[in-house]
Parts: sequence; structure tokens; C-alpha cells
Amino acid sequence: MPDIVLSPQERRLQAEIAGNPVLHTRQRTYNILNTFAATKPRVDVERAKYFTESFRQTEGEPLILRWSKALKHIAEHITVYIDDHQQLVGRAGSPGRYGILYPELDGDFLGQAIEQMPTRVESPFNIAAADARIVIEEIAPYWQGKTFHENLAKALPQETLKYTYDPEDPLKSRFIVNETASFRSSIQWVHDYEKVLKRGFKGIKAEAREKLSRLDPLSPVDTMEKAPFLQAVVIACEAIILWANRHADLAEKLAAQEADLSRQAELRQIADICRWVPENPARNFREAMQAQWFTQMFSRLEQKTGTIISNGRMDQYLYPFYQQDIEAGVLSAAAALQLLECMWLAMAQFIDLYISPTGGAFNEGYAHWEAVTIGGQTPEGRDATNELTYLFLQSKREFPLHYPDLAARIHGRVPARYLYEVAETIKEGSGFPKLINDEEVVPLLLAKGASLEEAFDYAVSGCAECRMPNRDTYTSPCAYINFPAAVEMTIYNGKMQLHGNEQIGPETGDPRDFATWEEFWQAYLTQHINFLKHAFIQQQVIINLRARHFAWPLGSALHDLCMQHYKDIHTPVIEGGIDLGYFEFMGYGTVVDSLAAIKKLVYEEKTVTMAELVAAMECNFEGREVIRQLLLNAPKYGNDDPYADAIAKELDRQCLQFTRKYSKELGVHLDLRLVPFTSHVPFGKVVSATPNGRKAYTPLSDGSSASQGADVNGPTAVLLSNYMSKNTGFRERAARLLNVKLSPACVAGEGGTDKLVAFIRTWCDLKLWHLQFNVINRATLLAAKKDPEKYRNLIVRIAGYSAYFTDLSPDLQDDLIARTEHTAI
Repeated sequence: MPDIVLSPQERRLQAEIAGNPVLHTRQRTYNILNTFAATKPRVDVERAKYFTESFRQTEGEPLILRWSKALKHIAEHITVYIDDHQQLVGRAGSPGRYGILYPELDGDFLGQAIEQMPTRVESPFNIAAADARIVIEEIAPYWQGKTFHENLAKALPQETLKYTYDPEDPLKSRFIVNETASFRSSIQWVHDYEKVLKRGFKGIKAEAREKLSRLDPLSPVDTMEKAPFLQAVVIACEAIILWANRHADLAEKLAAQEADLSRQAELRQIADICRWVPENPARNFREAMQAQWFTQMFSRLEQKTGTIISNGRMDQYLYPFYQQDIEAGVLSAAAALQLLECMWLAMAQFIDLYISPTGGAFNEGYAHWEAVTIGGQTPEGRDATNELTYLFLQSKREFPLHYPDLAARIHGRVPARYLYEVAETIKEGSGFPKLINDEEVVPLLLAKGASLEEAFDYAVSGCAECRMPNRDTYTSPCAYINFPAAVEMTIYNGKMQLHGNEQIGPETGDPRDFATWEEFWQAYLTQHINFLKHAFIQQQVIINLRARHFAWPLGSALHDLCMQHYKDIHTPVIEGGIDLGYFEFMGYGTVVDSLAAIKKLVYEEKTVTMAELVAAMECNFEGREVIRQLLLNAPKYGNDDPYADAIAKELDRQCLQFTRKYSKELGVHLDLRLVPFTSHVPFGKVVSATPNGRKAYTPLSDGSSASQGADVNGPTAVLLSNYMSKNTGFRERAARLLNVKLSPACVAGEGGTDKLVAFIRTWCDLKLWHLQFNVINRATLLAAKKDPEKYRNLIVRIAGYSAYFTDLSPDLQDDLIARTEHTAI
């Protein structure tokens, strides 16, 4: 591609293809990367095996005690490893890329999964024959009838069930009003890592024991609720300390066998560090990194958190250790960078495994969101950037790995250097960092009950969400709602072509009999509100059911409110907490464009009759290309077009009004979110042709982005449509994910950086929640799809995370290719 301006990532790939790879200076990190790069992940069954063994032995005990005892059993028996070349230790499975099982969550899928995982299209995994036997013979039989998924399917009312699962086979999702609680124990989460670094688990354990000693032995509440909670905290603290000490034992053993004197000294140092942290407070940067990593990795053994446990504001809580060691002359920036990259490499080997077909389809490309937050503001409202902030950005530019998921907070007073380096990192082309806007997030957190200090100190968590450690308390995953299916049900009187004559939604009449737009709109709203109704019914069942299935003793030990009130974090209500949840508007652009086309063409211009439109959709526009072109050229969201944007705003308002009224009954802030991950692809596979000209069963629009290829007026118009479609008078708003795809040519050179900085400032001024970029040429994506072996290192931005393009399904690859490539800002 000699005549195309290439991004730095594309130049690197072209050099590799030509046999002239770029030379790398940090050999240690590349030695580690080469041990697992481009390998297919394996399933490691040890966590599931030991968790199940313990649960067999503790039946009848309080759930939180059972969970902590299972953690300790895992810590005692799971194999520990120390990878060659690594400076940080602690992994939840065997060397290389691996995933682990959580049979308590969705173990009823295990039989199907073991058979399908090696060959499935979305994120396949290998499993050894011996491990498959352990799953089938030892693990799966115990959990039969006990899993959260099975009990949720039984608990849902029949009328709600038909929107969620196939009534004849609850293992199959309907992708209409889809629950997400059965393939993760919690939505995204951030621990208070600073607590571990400052107090150590010895200090947390001592606090729990002291509280135990003050309980009233005659009180039934103290005896039956508080005591088991505190005992579980003590056991969980002992478990992670034990696990760390087992790594120290292994390091000493390996040191005794090591011939290389340099590595021998490193192993002895690792042993000393593991003997000290995370039991005790960290004393330096290296110990702080190891304590944080042990905490994060042991949390993965504890439960399956949606989008993995995030890392919080690493440039803030690690900075005092970094600054201290730099000033003392015992640490250099280069050494700190190497430690950070050792952590990124350890992260990259843990693959978040979804065994259900639905979970796998929602999270293609081995999705991961262990977000590292940089920048933003201090609790006092001052700019928070420091030298460690810039080290994170440097690592992202210099080390081509899509871990961690770097998230940069932006506010109106960010330093020029910070914004410049953010822009330069975006231009590298691998999709980092994603941007989160303080000017939108902080006021919303205040409106939902946070203090200024808490709101200023939020951390990015998961795809595009935010958490306030020690104040957020809601963990229940929520519904993804396929609103393009509501459009289809309006067209077909409550039915969908995929399901034939089955009456799924309410009968709202034959639209060919509607004389006015208002009649059609009211019919659509009936289907729309009905979806919301069942999503909220679903959520009430989930909230009431989850505490019977999940406990989180280590996570609760790291939360001030849990320790204060002796409550597990999965308790439905914790006094003093802010319960922030969300439901998903799937296919926002698809719905807006469909309704805009009907209103404009059928009822205003009368260039297409409803009968002609329905007939064209029924045959997937075969032989009806003239009608399809009219639909494709109708007003479209994402172009700063007031016609389409007004419909978008009204759809947004309908959702916000509903949740404002009914989330109170659930006792949470159940807010509106537009963040699809990769679920807009499987959700599209159940929706036939839509009135915006979209072909049947193809991907829906993603997040708050425009429909694929519909945004023709440039990226600034996309921002303005997002701004004009927001109902700023509602606090019930949550994340809006926005993808923007740019050609490398339009941001080339210093002038390109200046334009990108100005674009980011405009986004910030408009108070939009989220923004992320693909800076890549369409030709590169097409070449990678045609010859994946040559492009196996190509990293692209998906939806709140980046992945290797060749790890994606053909459908998702096509979706990325179809997104508008803007050639000017």
C-alpha cells in the first residue's frame, strides 16, 4: 500500500510482512510475549475443580462462609507458576493464554461448551481430554440444578421468559430482552487497591477480628449475619496471604535450581516480596505493583466479574511509591516501565472465558476491559496528571499489546502536554486510549448522590462505565434490549419473521391500515414500552435471586460500607451505598433511522406506501432496490440532521421517563446506557430487514454511533448528533459509547495532532460521555481479512476494548470494515 498514509501500527505491520521487523529495546518483555503470542487459549479446570470440591464439603453453611472456604481451598491446592523472565508473579491457570471456569454461574452449559468451544467461531478455546473428563464427570454433575442460570430461567414469569430464552430450550437466548446476569457474577467493578497497599491484608484481617470480638454473643443478628461475614473476611485474607507465600516457596525452589546468577537473584527477590505483600503494606513501587497484581488476580479466582476486575486509578495510587523511589535513586523510569509491561503481559494471558454461546457472542475477540484509568482530577478538583500518567501513555505507544485497556479521563482544564500525548497515542492506531469525559460524568455522579470528592475520584470500569470505590454497591448485571426488534414487531403486529407465527409482542395492528405517523408512532411505543416492562421484571427477579447464589468475601473486605455494615457486596441494599445499574438500548441508530425513514417517506413525502415498504422488507429488498435506496437516503442519525436527531432524542426520553418512574421500585438507579460490546452482531442476527434499508440478520448499529456508513457529514456532525439527542434534564443517563473511525492521513503530522486535539476538546465541551477511535485504512482491514496470517498482529478497536482483528468473526470484521472512515476532521 505505497500510496496510502499509514498509521505507526500499519507501518510496523508492513515492515513485518516485508521481513524487516522493527527492533525492540525492552528484550525481557518481548521474550515473555513470544511465549504466548498468537496461541489459541486453553481451558484450565483447576479453579472449578477445587471450588466444587469445597462446596461439596460445606453444604448447609452460610453462603459467604462457603465461598471463603472455597477460596482457601483453591489457594491451598491450585498449581502456582512463575513464568520465565517475569518480575511479577501470580496467575489463575497454566502457562500461556488460558481461561477458567465458574460452574456456579452457568455450569448447565458445560456439556455443550466442552464440545463446542474448540471449534466455535467466537473466541474458541482448546481443552485437554483429561480436563474435559474432569468437567463432565466431577464438576458438571454437582452443579446440575444449582446454577444461577437454571434458577433464573425457572423464576422468570412465562410472559417475560419468551423475550429472554427459547421457551422450549432455556439454553438458547432470544436476543430480544436479553438478561446478562447468567454469564457474570457481577457487572464491572473496581477494588480499593490503595487499601491493600497501605494496610495489607494483615491489617484488614485484624479489623475483622476486632469487630468479631465486639459482637454480642446473645444477638441473633450478630450470630447469624455479622459473625459469618467477618469470619469469611478473615478466611479470605488468610487465603490470599497463603497463596502469596506459596509463590515465595516456589521462587526459593527455582532460585536453588537456577544456574544464571542474575535470574537467581531475581527469584530470591521475588520470594522476599511475596513473603511481604500483600500481607503487609507495600514499601516501594515494586512491592506495590506485586500487591496490586496479587489482589487483582486472586479476585479473578474468587468470581467472574463482568469485563474483569478493573485496575482503578493506577497513576494516582501508585504515584507516591514511584515518586519516593525515583527521588531515592532506587528506581528509574525505564525500570518502572518494564514492571508495568510485565503486568500487561500477565494480564494478556488471562482470557475472560464465556462458556455460554450468548456470552461468547457478546464478547468477541477474547474481549477484555481491565481498565487502567489515567488523568482526570484529584478529590479536591485539581488536575491529576503526573509523570506516571505519561509513562502509561508511553507504554501504549511503544509496546504493541492490546492489554491493558487504557482509559484517559478528560476535563476542561487538562494540560496541553497531556492532551497532546493522548492524541499521539490515539494516532498510533491500536485504539488506545478510550476517553471518558469528566464534564459529563462528574455532574451526573453528583446528581445521583455522590459527594464532590467521590465524584472527582471516580475510576473507569469495564467498557465505558465509572465506579466510585467504597460508595458504589450495585453488582447485578442488567438487560440488553433489542429495540430494532420492537420496530420489526410494529411492522408485523407483534411477530418477528425469524419466529414465524409466534405472537411475541402485543398486537398493535397492521401498519398498512395506519393513516398517520402518530398511529405508527403509538404502535411502536407500545412495543418499546413493553420491552422495558419485561426488562424491569427480569431485573427484579435477578436482584432478588443473586444473593442466594453469589458471595464475594474478598471484594467485600475491600469495601468500606461492607465492613461497616457487615454485608456482602451482593446484598441487594447496603446502607450508604449508591446503586448504579443500567439497561442497554441496542441498535439506537438502527431504530432512529428506521423511524425517520417511515415518517419522512411514508407519511410526509408519500413516496413509498406502507404496503410497498412491508413487501420490500418481507423479501429482504430482493428486486426492490429502488425502495431500498430511498430508505438508505432518508434522514440519518449521525449527520447533525435535526429531523433524525429529534427522533433520537424522543426515543432517549421515552427510556429515561420509564426508568425515572419505575427504577424506584427496584431500589436502584437503573439508568439508560448505549454500550453494546459486540452484541450488536448477534442481536442483529434475529432481526429481519429494517426500514432504514438494513438487510436482514446483519449487525445493528453500535452504541451511540451512527449506523454503519450512514454518517456522511464528517465526525464533528457525529458529535453534534450525540449532543442533540441527549436529554440533559434527566439524571437517569449512563454511558454512551461512541466509535469514530479516521483515516491515518487526516491526522498525519503535527497538523493532524492539532486537529485531533481540537476535536477532543470539542467532544469535551459538548459533555459527551465516551469517545474512542480506530485510526486505520480500510485497505488494511480488507487485506487482513483476505490474508489473516500476515496480519495476525493487527489490533483494532471494537467497543470499549481492542482486539486482534484476525480473532474476530467474519461478521464482526465486516461490521468494522463497514463503519464510515472519515477522511477529514
